[in-house]
Amino acid sequence: MNQERLMKVVLGPIITEKAQIMADKRRQIAFKVLPTATKREIKGAVELLFKVKVKSVCTINQKGKVKRKGQHPTKLQDWKKAYVALEEGHDISFAGAEAS
Repeated sequence: MNQERLMKVVLGPIITEKAQIMADKRRQIAFKVLPTATKREIKGAVELLFKVKVKSVCTINQKGKVKRKGQHPTKLQDWKKAYVALEEGHDISFAGAEAS
């Protein structure tokens, strides 16, 4: 796989209460990824960026919400979410990045 492509696949982590619970109980981290990304690309990108071993990847296509701007309804873009399960002994911590 092309390393330039892998660097662009992961758009960022999803930090919500649900994502924190999944990280604690199931050792799964949630990421927002490109809509065209495959599971193999997501696995390679997470292993390259965070230097961890990935056990499995589950993806979900999120439909964009319909919002109103005045009288006109508009639809937000669809996006893709990936839940990445890590091997035992590996961990990703986003707390250090926020403290800086």
